[in-house]
Amino acid sequence: MNVLHRKNALLQDLSRACLMTAIAVALVLIPRVAMAHAVLVLSSPAVDAIVQGPDVPITLKYNSRVDGSRSTVLLSMPDGQSRPLTLDKQTAPDTLTTKAIGLTAGKYAIHWQVLATDGHITRGQIPFSVK
Repeated sequence: MNVLHRKNALLQDLSRACLMTAIAVALVLIPRVAMAHAVLVLSSPAVDAIVQGPDVPITLKYNSRVDGSRSTVLLSMPDGQSRPLTLDKQTAPDTLTTKAIGLTAGKYAIHWQVLATDGHITRGQIPFSVK
């Protein structure tokens, strides 16, 4: 029985060591995964907002730095066509700004694509309406 007890104790110690190693690896990798992409945290207009036209200022704020020179913003029009919007010079490393000019009443969508400084690309869209 003594040998069996030692084997069980050894297996338990080995299992604990493997579990602790797995937890340590996960704790090291999770922050890197979470910080791997620029996530949109604030937009103006907001999702499904109804705004006054004809000119609509657009602000996109992210949780990390984005490369404005390699990021794009497209505006989908009510007729289904899209047009690129020229980004303003960045005044904050985590924010992009532009302006949609001459919008008439209807449903629109902002399609954005940003390059985070760590090299990861993130995309999204923000539907809104002009009254």
